[in-house]
This record gives sequence, C-alpha cells and structure tokens, in this order.
Amino acid sequence: MTKIICIGSACKDVFFPTAEGRIVETPDELLSQRKIEFELGAKYRIEERYEALGGCATNVAVGLARLGVEVSCYAHIGNDQIADWIIAELGKNGVGVELVTKEAELTSDMSAIIVDKASGERVIFSNQKANARLEIIPKKINSAEWIFIGDLHGDWQGKLDLIFKVAEENKIKLAYNPRQSNIHEDVQKIKEKITRTNVLFLNKDEALEILSQINNFSAVELEDENFLLQELKKLGAEIVIITDGVRGAWVSDNSETFFVPGRKVNAVDSTGAGDAFASGFFGAQLKEKTLKECLDWGIANSSNSVQFYGATRGLLDEKGILGKIIA
Repeated sequence: MTKIICIGSACKDVFFPTAEGRIVETPDELLSQRKIEFELGAKYRIEERYEALGGCATNVAVGLARLGVEVSCYAHIGNDQIADWIIAELGKNGVGVELVTKEAELTSDMSAIIVDKASGERVIFSNQKANARLEIIPKKINSAEWIFIGDLHGDWQGKLDLIFKVAEENKIKLAYNPRQSNIHEDVQKIKEKITRTNVLFLNKDEALEILSQINNFSAVELEDENFLLQELKKLGAEIVIITDGVRGAWVSDNSETFFVPGRKVNAVDSTGAGDAFASGFFGAQLKEKTLKECLDWGIANSSNSVQFYGATRGLLDEKGILGKIIA
C-alpha cells in the first residue's frame, strides 16, 4: 500500500534569473507588499536559464521520496515530450508514477519564472490546462494512509469535495496546502475543508487572505503570527503551520506552539521553498518526530532548497537535514 499520495499538478518550470527588474515596496497593500517592475516594450537579456520539475504536489512528493518515504504523485499531464520528461524525472527521484495520467493531444503544463537575482524572489507565469483536467478516481486513492493536497485547478471545489469524502470514508489523514488563487475564489470552501484537515500548511499571505475574508480583524491582529495560528486553529485543523520566508515558521497543535527562525543563506531562488518546508516538516512527522523537530526539518530543507534554481534540486535526504540542524 502506498503510504502517501500527493495530489496536484506536475509541470516543467523554466527559470529566467535577472537583475533588471526594479523592486517596489507597497506596505499599505496588505496582500501585495512588494512588486517588481519592467519597462513595457523593453527587451532584457537572460544569460542563463534553468529547467526543473514543478507543481506543489510534485515538489512535495520528491521531497518525501528524498527522505525515504513511500510516495506517489497523482497528476494529469499531456502526451508530449514534456510529459515524458516529467515522468522520467519523477521516477529518477523515487516517486511512484502509476497515478500520473496522460491525455492525447493535450499540452503538458509549464511555468515561466522570473527570478530577481538580488533577493531570490520570483514571479511565476503558469499554464494549468492539464492540471485543470485532472480527474479524481476514488479507487485509486482509497488505500493511502495520507493524502497531501497541493495545487488544484479547474473544478477544484468538486475535486476537493471528492478527496475529502474518500478520506473520511477510508479514515485517510489529510495534509492540505490551499492555493492562494483558490482562497481568493472561494474562501468558504477552503474554510469548510480546513475544519477536517489534519495538517494545514499556509504561508503568511495565504493565512492573511483566509482570515481577512472571514472576519473583520484589525491590521495589528493580522500581523501577529500567534494570533493567526490561534484563529486558524479555531477553524478545526489539528496542526496549523504558517511560514514567512526568511523570517521563519510557526506551528500550533492542540497543546503546543513553536517558532523557528529562518536560516541566513545565499538564496538564489525562492520557488518551491514552501514545498521544501512542507516535505521536510511532513517527512519528520511521518517519522514521529516532535513538533519542534518537524519545524527544524522544514526550515533545514527550505533553506537548502533556495540555494538552487528549481524546487527539487536542493531537497535534502535525512542525513543532510540532520547535518543542517546540528550545524
């Protein structure tokens, strides 16, 4: 029996690092406090580009496999060269591909990612046509111990309902990382599913968007991570994790709350940092580590990931994570 199934998108990411963009600070815009500007109509030279696996579920699956966890990726792709490449890369990384389906005459998903060289932060332009056509087949997922739900598109509400229904009927535990676009589109559906989630992963922007849409909290309250944790806990998730880039990560369950600061590293690309954190935290949890140890594993994995272009190249094995924690 497959221990973990990660459901979501599988795509190819192409990275374009540049120092040409101008960073603009907009602190008064709570949900969009930093922007990058380029001259309209200009042409910018890119000295190097990088290609890597992409998609939240894919990235988390690779991270778990790197930690020795039995994991399969449940995704939908086209029937083209990119599809063959995705399957080969997943297999090379030890991820089961028996639940990855191909569709003839469909183009596999791809993302173009602009990376600001100075900060390692990025802007992602993604195509999710194949992911939108992902179909949830209950008999394919009903024997898992855990399901990790990543990026869902198309009729994502219907897919989410079906995943949760199968999980409830078969006593499958759920780890869930809602997409910000889904939160923006239907926050009530996200709130409904959080109630039945075992482990909830959010970055701070996602946490802010959920809570700012369901209650009239003050700006001061929404800037307090411990306040965010407790309000999210009230929605019913057993464990809530909030990440905020280099500032670190917070976690709370029914009895404890912990914070671990981020590590200062030479970051070149933040793409997939949250997914690297999720696979580190989740992998530690599956190995029955303490809540604080799970945070340490997540921070170690994410801080190493950002030192490489792409979401999977810098993912660590258990020995590598332990070495980072001790160092």
